[in-house]
Amino acid sequence: MTGLRIEQPIGDAMLKDWQHAHNVIIPAHPLSLDDVRERALHNHLEVAYLDDVLVGCTTVRPPADATFTATVIARVLTAHRGRGFGTELYERSLKHARTLGAQRIETVVLASDTDGLRFARKHGFVETERYLLPGDTVHWITLRLEGDDA
Repeated sequence: MTGLRIEQPIGDAMLKDWQHAHNVIIPAHPLSLDDVRERALHNHLEVAYLDDVLVGCTTVRPPADATFTATVIARVLTAHRGRGFGTELYERSLKHARTLGAQRIETVVLASDTDGLRFARKHGFVETERYLLPGDTVHWITLRLEGDDA
């Protein structure tokens, strides 16, 4: 895609962009800048820009146990959806997860995020679990990439 730039966030300005995309798409669980800094220590975060305009962000949670399961999350701001950016972010994140040794890929989407659910299902994910976090009123949905090792 011409003009799409995807980078790991370096410095507070880019971390704030990642934070903004996350908080807009997941308003029920806003993160502080300190929360984002902490996530960056354990996860692979990236920020996407179209020229200099923020498009979205990604998270890859590496496999942390014997299941070899990584979590890949691609977030695209509403104004930029339907243009292939989500697919590009997802494919890049999936490739990164595989280089980390992931044999199984999951994603997590809020039940209220109909665009996110449609995107995940379109890309081969199937629902495996619904749950509420303490204090939440909207379910989280875990989806697994179909065809991955079980």
